[in-house]
Amino acid sequence: MNFLAHSFLTFNDGQIVGQFLEDFIRNKDRYSFPKDIQDGITLHRAIDTFTDSHPAIHEAKKVFSPLVRLYAGAFVDVSMDYFLATDLSLHSLKGWKEHSLKVYRVLNENEQFLSENFKKMLAKMEHDDWLYNYREDWGIKFSIQNVLNKAKYLNKDIPVFQAFLDNKDALQKCYDDFFPDLLAHAKAENALLQLQK
Repeated sequence: MNFLAHSFLTFNDGQIVGQFLEDFIRNKDRYSFPKDIQDGITLHRAIDTFTDSHPAIHEAKKVFSPLVRLYAGAFVDVSMDYFLATDLSLHSLKGWKEHSLKVYRVLNENEQFLSENFKKMLAKMEHDDWLYNYREDWGIKFSIQNVLNKAKYLNKDIPVFQAFLDNKDALQKCYDDFFPDLLAHAKAENALLQLQK
């Protein structure tokens, strides 16, 4: 669910496509794509593995675990996109807007690689500018509700957004402790991928 982070942690256009495709393809199909897209898929997996094992993410999950138990990670992912979108040390507001527009453009230019399900989601994502609007409380509220709506075993009225608001400072600290490590890890993984060319 952390679409902004996955789009940000890319080093070329093909990797943007691969980062988004990873959740929509079968593992055996990954090698049918061009190398840069395959690299994006590999990066997505490396980012997820690193994220799941980071102490700050384990701490952040404690905010949501009492409410949603095993789904806590999905809500942490959404929360981290909020703090990334508001991180002006990485991009200005204009820079984040330009990043969002670039991602939509790259994905649309590569629609031949996208599944029908993903194309439908992309149309909504672009129309409502999810990537840029993660910075807004209402944008994150929408994303949190979207996760709740898709989760099979969760009540749709669980006050997850309120938990986010009530614990925003603690979650910000988790982001601050986590994201620089993730960025360094993604750069190192990309360097390895480039050596394989």
